[in-house]
Amino acid sequence: MASDGFDFSPGAQIPLQGSGGQAVATNALASAAYRDSPVEKILEANSEWHKSEVKVGRSKLFKSDYFKPNLGEAFSRAVQERMLGGARGALIQSFGTDPQTVVEHCLSASRLRKSRDTKLTAVTALFGFVFLPGMILWVLAFRLRDYLGGTKDKALSALGSALLPIIGIVALVFLVGLPLNGFLALYVRAMIIAPVIGWFIAKRIAESSAKDMRARWEGLLSGGGVIAKIPEAVPKNPNETSREALRQGLEKLTAEQQSNSVFYAGPKGILGMGTRWGSWQLAEELVSKDPGKEFHQFRSWDLIRAIHDQLKVLERGPLNTGGFPTPSVTHWIVSPVGENAGSVSRPDGEDVATFQVKPHEIQRICNHQQFGSGDRHYLGVQFTLWEGQLIITMMITVTVLHETLRIEVTGHALGPVHSLFTSKPAAKTKTVNKTVRFWETRDITLPLVEPGEVVRLALRAPFTWYPPLLDYLGGKIALPEPFGLRHAWAEKPWRHRFMADDAMRAATPVLRAVHSAALRVLKENGVDTERFDNRSMILSGAVQDPTPRKADLYDA
Repeated sequence: MASDGFDFSPGAQIPLQGSGGQAVATNALASAAYRDSPVEKILEANSEWHKSEVKVGRSKLFKSDYFKPNLGEAFSRAVQERMLGGARGALIQSFGTDPQTVVEHCLSASRLRKSRDTKLTAVTALFGFVFLPGMILWVLAFRLRDYLGGTKDKALSALGSALLPIIGIVALVFLVGLPLNGFLALYVRAMIIAPVIGWFIAKRIAESSAKDMRARWEGLLSGGGVIAKIPEAVPKNPNETSREALRQGLEKLTAEQQSNSVFYAGPKGILGMGTRWGSWQLAEELVSKDPGKEFHQFRSWDLIRAIHDQLKVLERGPLNTGGFPTPSVTHWIVSPVGENAGSVSRPDGEDVATFQVKPHEIQRICNHQQFGSGDRHYLGVQFTLWEGQLIITMMITVTVLHETLRIEVTGHALGPVHSLFTSKPAAKTKTVNKTVRFWETRDITLPLVEPGEVVRLALRAPFTWYPPLLDYLGGKIALPEPFGLRHAWAEKPWRHRFMADDAMRAATPVLRAVHSAALRVLKENGVDTERFDNRSMILSGAVQDPTPRKADLYDA
């Protein structure tokens, strides 16, 4: 690829936070890096078109889940590997979000966990591996407790809840009456006590880390300005190749986010922009307004350029009523891909620089690639609303076949980030019957870090130096492909009344602005616009139909 190996930035710098207008969607996705929910929760965010998977690990150790990652651990690992990996494929733009900020928070969360795991590794080595037989016995006890607690038999479940205290009493009796002397007796006694001491120390470390992670999770969703700290992305000297590679990876990610090429995946719509919910086509014959004379020759690009200028001033209106924010007007090169394509590849060659198709190539595609195979040109006007939660994109394309001019306007809408990512941390509680008034209930607060979670963290910690091993032992998240942070977990906007209204209200003024600019160019070039005017008026009425449709699903 033409962009490979290119340094996209002027030098070492600290990555910046995302823009304020995209804060809600960006922070919602970034908060997933700090979550302690079960990893299976990610499956709740699967959309109709894009589905994540949780790949189960192959660990057979006690047939337990002690190596299984939680949501934050798996999400951070998957996003870092997919978006910064040296052999990664092309990414889909994340409109309405700043993907670099999300990746930075994943790196920051991994850094915090690494610091925690370093401490836990020392505790596990000192109190566990040195007294390995005792550690194995206690892990078996925890595993038995989990097994009994998960059964449907109430008696076995109650036994599982009381198992650890029972084992503790038995261990105490065993220590007192141990029929051994000398070093062996001391080791056996230490073997039973040391893992318990290590567990209490590990619990303190895990609770401190959990409080910090939850504070960051809460802060991101509350707009508290949580900053991702990743000093490893700022090289201090030319010999720090890993830091330099990470810095360039982040810069490459931002450059690809600004690419002007997108992909049309059939019924899935334009990847990153959402499905096409409406389509309005103005197609009439080109006839000179003066009989016996030919109209002036013009190209599709002449119309597109006039439409571009007209769309740039959409925020201006005759009344001071707020109205449109300043739109983003972009020339897009759209490449067709299969509905179930597992990957995409961006255009490359001498006509592409830093993921951007050059202006002369855009103009050539607009004028000449209107029929048959190849990429197509679209002019897009995009509104980022609801702080990145709603992306409205209107795409315009102009084609001329024989004597027929067609101006097509299509509407695309990408809804809010799935509600899973906008849920704040809640205290862990359990509803139980009151002791005396058993017909009444009360809520009791559970420990922030449960005993089994302490064991899981302590067992995982020594293996975190080599993440692929943990992927093998505990499993990981398989991200949907082609992958883009924003569209992978987006909901449909039509369930939100105001978002749906915004999407449909944008269509009418955009359509009229497009037609107005096009008709002005046609008149200037001596084309009879009577039929175009009539058709434009019909479409102005049709666009007010308040029902969005699946315009990419053809009944054929």
